[in-house]
Formats: sequence, structure tokens, C-alpha cells
Amino acid sequence: MPAGIGATAIATVTEDRSDVAVLHLRGELDADTAPQLQATLSQLLERPVPRIVVDLTALKFCDSVGLSALITSRQVILARGGWLRLAGANPFLAALLDTVGLSTYFPTFPSVAAALDA
Repeated sequence: MPAGIGATAIATVTEDRSDVAVLHLRGELDADTAPQLQATLSQLLERPVPRIVVDLTALKFCDSVGLSALITSRQVILARGGWLRLAGANPFLAALLDTVGLSTYFPTFPSVAAALDA
């Protein structure tokens, strides 16, 4: 189920396991691209128990609007008994998550494989 996110970022959804979706983000996640991310996440949230790994390996930039989309989705997912994990954040994104206090809010892993195995 591929979905595009604006001109500067693209999201692709893969199913590494039947019960887990991996959302691969590329480019920039900002005010221009966050609505498309929210649309993609909304589709994934329709699952009875959403389990999502967000692959940040190719994401170069994320602003507060992008973070807000992830926070809102995580709240819905937890309410439904699922989980959302972040994987492969580059140094900029890892520092951003630390700076705004989200590194303890989101389970983060060095790779998608580590997030899936957790």
C-alpha cells in the first residue's frame, strides 16, 4: 500500500509481518508534507490492533508539525492496544527527539529489524 507524501518526502508502507506495518519515510516531514503522512497513518490506524514501525533512515528533516502527526497517531494506537516504534533516526532526528523530550515517549531502535524484534 504505497502512499506519496508531497514533493519533498515520500512514504512507503511494507508488511514485514502480517501484524506489523513498516512506514518508510524519506525526505522532509514538515507542514507541507505532514497532512499526507496523517492520511497514510489514518489508513494504518484502521487496523484492529495497529502495530507500526516508522523507518526514519532516509528522513532528512522533521519539524514540530511532523512530530505532532506522530504523537497524535501514537495516542490513538496506544488506546487501541497497539504500538508505534521509531527506527533508524539519523543524528539530527535523534538530537531533535532528545531536545523536545520525545526520546522517552517513543520507543526508538537503531534499525527496523531491532524494532520488529523488540
